[in-house]
This record gives sequence, structure tokens and C-alpha cells, in this order.
Amino acid sequence: MIKNFFKIAYRNLWRSKGFSVINVTGLAIGMAAAILIILWIQNELSFDGFHVNKDRIYQVWSRATYNGETGTSNHVSAPLARAAEKEVSEIERAVRAKRISGLLFSVGEKKLTLSGGLVDTGFLQMFTYPMLKGDPKTALNDAHSIVLTQKMAQSLFGDEDPMGKTVKVDNKDNMLVTGVLKDMPYNTRFYYDYLVPWSYIKVEKAQDLGWNDNSEPTFVMLKKNTGFASASAKLRPLREHYNSDAKQLHWEYFLYPMERWRLYSSFTNGVEDGNGRSKTVNLFGIIALFILLIACINFMNLSTARSEKRAKEVGIRKVVGARKASLIGQFIGESVFMALLAGIIAVIIVLVSLPAYNRFTENELYINFGSIYTWLTFFGFILFTGVLAGSYPAFFLSSFQPVKVLKGTFKKINALVTPRKALVVVQFTFAIVLIICTIVIKQQIDYARNRETGYNRDHVVYHFMTGDIPKNYDLIKNELLSQGVATSVTKTNSPITERWSDGGGQMWEGKDPNDRTSFARYLADEGLGKTVGLQFVKGRDFDLKQYPTDSSGLIVNESALRVLKFKDPIGKKVSDLGVDWHIVGVIKDFILTSPYEPIQPLLICGAKSSFLTFNIVQMKFNGKNSTADNLKRAETIFKKYNPQYPFDFKFVDEEYAKKFEDEQRLGTMAALFAGLAIFISCLGLFGLAAYMAENRIKEIGVRKVLGASVARITTLLSKELIALVIISFIIAAPIAYWGMSKWLLDYSYRVSINWWVFALAGTLSIIIALITVSYQAIKAALANPVKNLRAE
Repeated sequence: MIKNFFKIAYRNLWRSKGFSVINVTGLAIGMAAAILIILWIQNELSFDGFHVNKDRIYQVWSRATYNGETGTSNHVSAPLARAAEKEVSEIERAVRAKRISGLLFSVGEKKLTLSGGLVDTGFLQMFTYPMLKGDPKTALNDAHSIVLTQKMAQSLFGDEDPMGKTVKVDNKDNMLVTGVLKDMPYNTRFYYDYLVPWSYIKVEKAQDLGWNDNSEPTFVMLKKNTGFASASAKLRPLREHYNSDAKQLHWEYFLYPMERWRLYSSFTNGVEDGNGRSKTVNLFGIIALFILLIACINFMNLSTARSEKRAKEVGIRKVVGARKASLIGQFIGESVFMALLAGIIAVIIVLVSLPAYNRFTENELYINFGSIYTWLTFFGFILFTGVLAGSYPAFFLSSFQPVKVLKGTFKKINALVTPRKALVVVQFTFAIVLIICTIVIKQQIDYARNRETGYNRDHVVYHFMTGDIPKNYDLIKNELLSQGVATSVTKTNSPITERWSDGGGQMWEGKDPNDRTSFARYLADEGLGKTVGLQFVKGRDFDLKQYPTDSSGLIVNESALRVLKFKDPIGKKVSDLGVDWHIVGVIKDFILTSPYEPIQPLLICGAKSSFLTFNIVQMKFNGKNSTADNLKRAETIFKKYNPQYPFDFKFVDEEYAKKFEDEQRLGTMAALFAGLAIFISCLGLFGLAAYMAENRIKEIGVRKVLGASVARITTLLSKELIALVIISFIIAAPIAYWGMSKWLLDYSYRVSINWWVFALAGTLSIIIALITVSYQAIKAALANPVKNLRAE
């Protein structure tokens, strides 16, 4: 029985090699695309899911009200961790963990600068990062201890055992290696190369900022069998309890569970709004399902297109006693067999494309062939696909009546609506939706990229103030300028593309007592305006040589001036963090953070600030020299005054471009899968065209005998299928408009959806469909009518 099944299946596949190749190829591509998307989704859903205590771990978020709007932040005051352990009995431990970079690690002649984690001692007891060597309970107890990852330990010590050995940090501090971690997985937010204890705080000054600051990510782990509600209630008022100034802004803390960090961390007016990554994950889950459905629809269409060739087989088998159930089993079995072939090819496609896919998605996705669950999932996926793809052809072919089949009268040639036509409409509807979405996403990315930044990114380079740069800054600046490497140099607390501080509580003359505005803060030395090309509308830039009092000067943007409401702002006082600043200049608004967000009121403080520190050297390279020459000469200067550290520069325009990476990745993925959907849909259209040509072959022969031209017959066969594509477009257009309108609402600055987007998508769809259908139509029109009518 089984031998007979495989023999029939093999003969049918071999007899129609062309259809079999198209069938298997379409199914394999659809399955491969679905597998790639599923791997990405599985990675997103499993983010930080390997921690043993994940159900008890929460991040502390802060919430405050400004001018009637409630803002949220996942950064809190540094002292909160210890206060939470003291005040909230339900909390087992609280740890702070933040990324640090710029530290130089030296072992002999080997030197590395990598990013790591500044963490509290209980970090390794809260989070499950396997230690290959060392004790997680004690590894970070000493201020001069360090835990390395496998990769970093190998880079510094080679094959030697690193435990107990010394690593020099910043050429001054000797750190003892007290542990080696297994390399951290990509799907974790704490992707560090090393860990140093929070007590090594002299590399950071956050500890000194107290309750007035909100810059430290803080995490808590509740005790087993304790109430989340009671812990939240006790934690909520701690900010106001320890800092009376917080009462003005109605500050409160709340706990946010680990399972929601990756996918749901988006808030509007203090409430989770559902605009996190979960929307993207759900979207691509739907895309995976529809691509698989499109591939299965192709199988159905191509199988039923061959119905006449197998109709007589069905009729004869029924006459000799075959039951409908056995025929259904035969056809579904053949379908599962073809799905198995397609699945094997799909896995090969996935394995070949995974390296490039991982680079694109910045992940380490893989198929775990050593897991029994992988094989069960694979065969379940094959069975599901095979049954789904083969169900309609099986029931369709097994339903033929022997008498009608053998007489050749079983087909409804000119039916207005058939399942196959409906399936083609579904295919192209989804494909056209993806085309429209891809165009709109590209428009939005281009709109944000082309938005006026308010400063000049060209030739601007920045470098972190590592090692001896702070004490040699003036010497470095003078040589960069005197040698013509740069036309302007300044130092700031953060790059011009980032905001590292903000907050409220400022005071000024005429301030409304109910005003709760939060200002972005920025620290700058003289020459910032010239270096990055800020546009002054009033006043001037800082100039400490001519105006020494500019150390307590303040430059505000137009958005800040609208809040301050000064008619003549120059010389006016603004008190912030214990300093009375005086305004020396007003600049046009510029994009400091995201080009998709509204511009925040900005205060650029002079060098007197004790709250902010200088961390960045920003340089405007001389445009008369080549970039390579400027970099080479700048490296020589930096190495002269900071010899132990590498010249680790960054271009401002490249850093600004990174702000578009998520949207570009989304757009590229949408375009890729739109292309696949169109390609697979065209295979379905090809199948329907073949089916129609097969059913109307004698009609075509009669028309040719009566004088119909090839063009006339081609048009006759094509117009019905093109009509299906037009119907698909009519259905797809409003769906795409609704979906993209919802997506664009997440952006404060967004494009409008123009009519030409739909016109372009519709035209592309029709052209692609015409090219696909024309082949079968012309082939049928050119066929010899005598040969087609001879069998009549």
C-alpha cells in the first residue's frame, strides 16, 4: 500500500516536472521566509527569558507630571536602590546597572577599550549569567574587582587562566580578575564585555548627584511569594519621602515586570500605550502567516490547474472501487511529500541566508538541530503546510464523478466566481498592501532624514575624553587649530546628537508657579556654535577669553525662550541646580535627539556647571584637507598627548544616521517580504493562467480557425486575470491606508499619505501581473489549432 502510494506520487511528480519544480520552489521560498521571520520573532519573545528569577525581577520606573502631562522614565535616582531595600520589605535585593565605555584595559602590551557594565554587587545573584570561574556571590564585592567574559579574557590573557591576575584600567588602577562569565547572549539588554562593581564609582560621578538626579537604571527582585501590589504601594512615594522638591512635580515610582521590558516599554501620559516593539513583532507574525498562506495557495492553484490530467485517473480509480477517503489520503499524502521536499530546500535556503540575515537584524539567530523540539516543530510545520496546501486539491479532485469525468463534462469553464480566483485575489491583496506599506515607510524615513537639523553635521567629529585628554585638552585644541586639522574645537558633556541630561525645577523672573516644564540640559565650552554651526537669532556664542563670566553663561533655544517668555532675553537670569545662569544667546531649534520627536526646550550651560561634566571633544575638520589626511594628523596629535589610548573617533553624520536604523530595517524587511509575496503570488497567477488555458484550449483552437489573431486571444485570456488584480487593489488600498495611518500616528513629525502611492502600487501590480500572465496567454494563442481540435 505504502509502496504503491510512493510510486504514484513519484510518477506524477516526474510526469509534470515543470509544475513540480514550480510547486516545490514556491512552497520552499514561502516556508523559508516564514522560518526566518519565526526565528526573529522567537528571539524577540525570548529576550532575557533565560533568567531563573525572571518572574520576580522588575525595573523601577519614575513618573512625574509636567504642565498636565505625565512623563515616564526608566531611569531613577542613584540612592533609590539602597532606600528600596531598606523601606520595602518585599524586596529581596535591588541593583543598579548601567553601560560604561571608554575605559582602557591593559595586560602587558595588550590594550582594549570595550563597553561594560557598572553594577551593584548583587547583579550576578539577581540575573542568571553563567560563570565559568568565580563565585557570583562574592565576585564583585571588592571595589577593584572585575569580571570578564570569555571573549575578553581570551583577548587579554590568551589561553592562560585569568583568575587572580591583574588588569590595569586607565593606566592607573589595578583590577583583580575575580570571575569569568560565559559570553552573554545577544538577546539580553545587559550585553557587556566586563562587569565592574558600583563601588568603583570614581569612573562615574553619578553617585554624587543624589535624589535630584534621574539617570540610573535600577532593578529589584521581590522575595518569593510576596505581593507585587504591596511592594508597589510602598515604593511609589519614596522619591517624595527623601526629596521634598519632588512633591512639586508629583513624582512617584512604579515597578515594571521583566516580561514587558523588550516589547511593551512605551508610555503616553504615564500609561502604557501599546506602541512598543510588540506591534512590530505582531506585524511580522502576520506577514509570516500570509507568506506561508500565499505559498500554499500557489500549491492549490497549480494542483487544480493539472486537474484534467488527473481527472481520468480519479474516474478510473473510482470505477474500480476506490473510495473518496482513500483518494483524499492519496492527494494529501502527495502534498505532504512535496511539503517535505520543499521543507528540506527551505532549511537549506535558511542556513545559507542566516549569516547575512543575522548581520542585517544584528542578532545571532540559529536553528538548534540538537533539540528534539526543533525536529518536532519542523515535522509539525511540514505536516501543517502539507495538509493546508493539499486540502483543497484533495477534496476537489476526489469529488469528480466518474461518469462526468470519463465523458469530459465535469468542468465549469466560465464560472464567474471560483475558489481559485478568490485565492488569487487574496494573494495579490496582501502583496499590494505590502507594496503600499513599503513605499510609505520609505517616505517617512526620507522625510525625517531630510528634516532640517538646525546645525551642520559635515566634517564634525567627536572623541571621548579618555585618559590624559582632560588635562591636555588645551594643548590638543591648540595643535589641531594651528596645524590646520580643524577650524574649530570645543568640549561638551555629550555628542551633539545626544541628550544625556534633562529635568525641571528651574526658576526665572515671571515664572508661572504651575509651570512644570522639563528642559534638556547641555554643557559646552566656548566655540560650540562655530564647531557645529548653530544658528544664533539673538546674542552670541560663549567666548571665555573676551567674556570670562561666560562660564556661568546660558544659551537657550527658541523652544526654551517660548517657555521663559522673555521679550529681551539677553542678560536675564535662570537658576538651575544651584547656579544663577545669565543668558548670552538664543539659537534656532536643532535636533538634539530623535528627528521623529518634538524639539525639547534646551539650556546650554557654561563651564561652571558642577552637575554636568565634560566628556566629549568635538572638532570641525578643515574641509580644505581630505578626510583621510585630517584623521591621520588628528590621530598623531591625540596619540602625542594621550599615548596609552587609541584614537577612537566618531563622525557626527554617521551617528545621526543611526537614528534611522530601526525604521530602515523595518522598511527593508517590508520591501524584502513584499518582493517575496509578489514573486510567490505571480507563481499563483501563473498557475491560474495555466489552468484557464488548459480548460479553454479547444475554445482557443476554434477561435483561431475562425480567424482570431494572437493579440485578440492573448487579450481574451489576460483580461480576466488582470481584473482579479484590480479587485485585489480595490480591497488592498483601504486596508493599507488604515494600517499606515495607524503606524504614522506614533511619529510627531510624519508624512501624509498621497494618492500617487496607491497609483504607483496599483500600476506596479498590474504590470507584474501582465508580464506573468502574458507568457501562458501567448503560449496558448500560438498553439496549433489543428492539434488542439484533433482530440474532439
